[in-house]
Amino acid sequence: MLLRKNLRIIYESLIRYSFNNLDSYKQKKLTHQDLDIIQNPDNEIFFSSINIWETEIKYLKSKEEFPISGDKLFELCELAGMKCLPILPEHALFLKTLSYSPDAPRSHKDPFDRMLISQAKAENMYLITHDELLPFYNEPCVFLV
Repeated sequence: MLLRKNLRIIYESLIRYSFNNLDSYKQKKLTHQDLDIIQNPDNEIFFSSINIWETEIKYLKSKEEFPISGDKLFELCELAGMKCLPILPEHALFLKTLSYSPDAPRSHKDPFDRMLISQAKAENMYLITHDELLPFYNEPCVFLV
């Protein structure tokens, strides 16, 4: 359980599932545990510039399925008081340290998620997610809620 104080968190789930259910094909809602983590004033909540890239790509591909642009997501994250974590070369170098468990129920093909895990690992942060496949990277920085 991730209820300690003074955490630095990349909140992938908040980005993906909060602002008017951005992922229309994944209708998930924030849990009480999500809210406890977000509302704890001792925690620093970040969004990654990776989230903006992924959102803009999905928006440009299909505005009907993904009705929010990267610009709008950036604006909403800043309005919510989240801090932006930029992509650094060191983050990319951590990709080679990731390994996906052969015991996972299915393969994981999202390069943005791998980038977020690498970024969290490099920055000694937590990546909070609702994606049940990410813990199969067996990284202590990944926390499923």
